[in-house]
Amino acid sequence: MTYCVGLALADGMVMLSDTRTHAGVDNISIFSKMHIFQIPDERFMVLLTAGNLAVAQAVVNLLHEGIKTEERLETLHTVPTMFRAAQLVGEAVRRVFRTDGEALRAQNFSFDVSILLGGEIRGRHLRLFQIYSAGNFIEATPDTPFLQIGEHKYGKPILDRAVQFDTNLVDGVKLVLVSMDSTLRSNLTVGMPIDLLVYRRGAIEPSVKRRITEDDDYFRIIREGWSAALRDAYRAIPHPPWMP
Repeated sequence: MTYCVGLALADGMVMLSDTRTHAGVDNISIFSKMHIFQIPDERFMVLLTAGNLAVAQAVVNLLHEGIKTEERLETLHTVPTMFRAAQLVGEAVRRVFRTDGEALRAQNFSFDVSILLGGEIRGRHLRLFQIYSAGNFIEATPDTPFLQIGEHKYGKPILDRAVQFDTNLVDGVKLVLVSMDSTLRSNLTVGMPIDLLVYRRGAIEPSVKRRITEDDDYFRIIREGWSAALRDAYRAIPHPPWMP
């Protein structure tokens, strides 16, 4: 299992993913689930993947190699819009399903993959999509400016309460790190290190791309500060008047 989250804000985009992949309690590995597609000063896109690692890697490799359409070989480096990019990712998922889906079912494995795709093409709008295992997708909006995949339930409450479209990028980083810390504390299948990317609207390159490890000083501040703030908050709530 994994946890990935993306924010599409007025100022830009914040993307965060863990790196733990496991096939049992004694077979744990680290794989980056963040994949960047970039042409300098023309386009910048990032994919976060969750689900079956082999399926996710097959989809990413197919997007690098290209998908042949009726007219040409199409990749994320050639699509004209972010909407078309989301369509292409969906088509890559469906093609991998046609290749591997039956074999997975025969071995009692489900075809499990979900993807966050965010980015911007010069002269067009920043957009963030979530692509499902059927190849269909939804888009983040100002009303719902964040999307999650993987083990998302533990990290969702803080985002529901605090993230708004006009949240600045610094606060966005704080919130996704708190969201990740909540998930790490509650689910052992999600693990460090974690990959963080911050993208400022119109930049066509990341402002921050950072791998955060267990000994990262700022993440330690997030962990300890959030725990202390929660303890102080519940203690400050008035006692129920009907309790003796």
